[in-house]
Amino acid sequence: MTRFLRYIPYSIFLIPFSASAHEVYVLDSAAIMRDIVNPSPNPLALILQDPQQFLFWALIGAILISTVFTMSITHRVQDTFSPFLMRLKPWAAPIARVTLGACLIASAYNNALFGPELPFSDFGTFGRMIQITLYISGILSLVGLWTRAAGSLALLIFAAGIAKYNIYMFTYANYLGEIFFAMILGSGRFSLDHWLNLPKMARFNLAIFAKLGRRLEPYAFPVLRILFGISIAFASYYAKFVHSQLALDVVTKYHLTNFFHFDPLFIVLGAFCVELLIGLFLILGVEIRHTALFFLFWLALSLLYFGEAVWPHLVLVGVLLALFCHGYDKLSLEGYYFKRGSREPVL
Repeated sequence: MTRFLRYIPYSIFLIPFSASAHEVYVLDSAAIMRDIVNPSPNPLALILQDPQQFLFWALIGAILISTVFTMSITHRVQDTFSPFLMRLKPWAAPIARVTLGACLIASAYNNALFGPELPFSDFGTFGRMIQITLYISGILSLVGLWTRAAGSLALLIFAAGIAKYNIYMFTYANYLGEIFFAMILGSGRFSLDHWLNLPKMARFNLAIFAKLGRRLEPYAFPVLRILFGISIAFASYYAKFVHSQLALDVVTKYHLTNFFHFDPLFIVLGAFCVELLIGLFLILGVEIRHTALFFLFWLALSLLYFGEAVWPHLVLVGVLLALFCHGYDKLSLEGYYFKRGSREPVL
């Protein structure tokens, strides 16, 4: 028992030491360029060097996951928490919409497209136009006025980002999920569109998208969840595998080995595996609420410890809250097999 307790402090290995590709937020531009240009070590090589240590922590993770899963599908637990969870569901869509609006406004205010590493200055003379468009789209989304039109504007800006930054925009696929979500569901109940009830101005809400949105409504949350998962998985792959030196520099700069007594590359490997697993769970729809709470908790600690800017992480917080409130849909793996009426997996 004493030997087991000795390992408990190291269980923090099971958490990501950063949320998303925050390495590009806490390192200076010179370090980022150096790490991207130069070859990075392969974290997976450590599995062959020390398979026992890796398998030990993999086993701990598997036990944790299976325990949460078993508890979540127990009928007694479901019957206890289902009434509370059902009351949260109506708030999921407004949270997602308000999050999109707040994030677009924050991007415009900070003169960057979704993250500080993508400044408007990269777009030259079009940067000012992008900023104004984000302000307009963000304000409309925030208050719930002509939200589908606002989503269409934001989609054009995202397309401009793809044209400029190519595959790196997978890092911000969470924004794309939010944009599609807004275009599918529109403003919803808690919005100016609903309260003012302006049918004569429906043309500004893109009526053709409203008709299409009603058909696509069952796919709104799956699209949001899957694209959010893709963004997390890709960010981890980019900064902790392809360019693992970025993560290694963060480990060194912030003295993380003082807390995690492992090889620095092993810490990077652990963060990569955990964040990749978070992305896969969200993509597949497994332990959605547990994953959201898990990520939110360590995201908060990460922001406090690394002292990062808050605004690039607003989209993470908002979408995670929305996914927690919504829970499971029929297109999620657990929802497909275990959702029955108002009864669904708890975590």
